[in-house]
Amino acid sequence: MNLTNKTIVITGGGQGLGRSMAVSLATHGAKLALIDLNEELLQETVKLIEEVGSSAKYYLANVTNESEVEATFTQINSDFDGIDGLINNAGILRDGMFVKAKDGVVAKKMSLEQFQSVINVNLTGVFLCGREAAVHMIEGKRKGVIINMSSIARGGNMGQTNYAASKAGVVAMTVTWARELGRHGIRVGAIAPGVIRTAMTDAMKPEMRDRLEKMKPVGRLGEPDEIAHTVKYIFENEFFTGRVVEIDGGLCM
Repeated sequence: MNLTNKTIVITGGGQGLGRSMAVSLATHGAKLALIDLNEELLQETVKLIEEVGSSAKYYLANVTNESEVEATFTQINSDFDGIDGLINNAGILRDGMFVKAKDGVVAKKMSLEQFQSVINVNLTGVFLCGREAAVHMIEGKRKGVIINMSSIARGGNMGQTNYAASKAGVVAMTVTWARELGRHGIRVGAIAPGVIRTAMTDAMKPEMRDRLEKMKPVGRLGEPDEIAHTVKYIFENEFFTGRVVEIDGGLCM
């Protein structure tokens, strides 16, 4: 896909990786439709996109709400006269041990709310947005691309029962969608980042950040632009579909 004048939707586009991917795609001529819940952050991202010479609109929507997602994608499709790509980036963390115990005494357990809230955003949200993007691509006869953000934690990671389950599910849906949607000219891929430098990692205690860096063969955290580069690769490589790209600096979880 040549990104020039293509309409790309990004969920969680107000900050972090979503913002970095949006600005990167804008520099290559893409038009952006940004979905998030924070209007101020969305406005900041739109301004950055306009500064690099492209255009963007933002939409306030909860990706876990079916009617909001349907209405938002219908509006985006109308505003931009079609949808060419989607990056399912919105996600949350609610880390905690499955069961926390010492000397046979259970002190705490992961609540259903703690589990379900992550599944709702990270998995159900991806399902709803992916479905609506596909609907408009098919009806508009657009050969589109859907990229789902997974994580290397999808293989299982202590303290992340909910997160790991959601990110494993994202990969399973990616492969399934690639097989189902290929006949319509729609490619689907996933990216599994390792630990990427964001405001959250910048706020970590120095000793914790140093430990994470030493765990990686490259000796540092990943940069948001390196994920954005991978996004561009998936969009532009017409032979890529049904696969997950691990961008983790060699860290195996």
